[in-house]
Amino acid sequence: MKIIQITDTHLSPNKPHFNGNWEPLAKWIEASGADLVIHTGDLSVDGADKDEDLIFSMDLMRQVSVPMLTVPGNHDVGHLPGSHQPVNPERLDRWRRLVGPDYWAKDVDNWRLIGLNSLLMGFDDAEEQKQFDWLQAMLESRGERRVAIFAHKPLFVDAPDEGDTGYWSVRPSQRRRLYDLISAHDVALFGSGHLHWTWEGRFNDTNLVWAPPGAFILDKMEREMPGERLIGAAIHELGEAVSTEIVAVPGMTAYFLDDVVMEVYPQAAPKAKKEPAE
Repeated sequence: MKIIQITDTHLSPNKPHFNGNWEPLAKWIEASGADLVIHTGDLSVDGADKDEDLIFSMDLMRQVSVPMLTVPGNHDVGHLPGSHQPVNPERLDRWRRLVGPDYWAKDVDNWRLIGLNSLLMGFDDAEEQKQFDWLQAMLESRGERRVAIFAHKPLFVDAPDEGDTGYWSVRPSQRRRLYDLISAHDVALFGSGHLHWTWEGRFNDTNLVWAPPGAFILDKMEREMPGERLIGAAIHELGEAVSTEIVAVPGMTAYFLDDVVMEVYPQAAPKAKKEPAE
């Protein structure tokens, strides 16, 4: 099974700064011979608050003839408690109404593919618990199938046992719960996005992949992270073994968010100015 993972496309009808990357990415997907596309979130610039951003993004996704599954990112449904746009029932309903389920499972051959809403993790509330209960049931009922999990946020940034990274990864308590479930079942792959960095590694027996973003990379407005700055996609081959190819898709532009942050995400601009460009 050949899966194309795309992520962080940040599309919008009103803030079209990164829309030009969609056409070359869509053409490349069509020519790839993939069986499935999985989008790991941040389809939109501001689908968390704007119907039109999610509608616009999904209209573009439907241009691709290859079947596609999606999970939300923080710019689609909101983020942690106390953030600029915390996840709430209204934001979840917008995604579920305009896009579809925010977490799901799909069986293909001898694989169970699982998509998680990682933005629910960090609230310690009923929605979070409901997803964890569902995830445990999906893993326990997999039979002989192997498992690949896809989510917007990575499990960790620098080290599996690191503390709370705030914005960037799953919080330690929820991360520990995921580790326990992953170790108890045959989870061969955990694919994520969010960081706008590209990296491959392992945690015990699980391949970890941060897929390349489809919109922009970061220059001086955030610290260096593991991996490399790259615009493109990831190709996962799932069979007896699991392999991943990171692809810099021809025709896509490596925009820097730093250059347009005041126009696209002004709420992030003060953070960006803490470390001035050289």
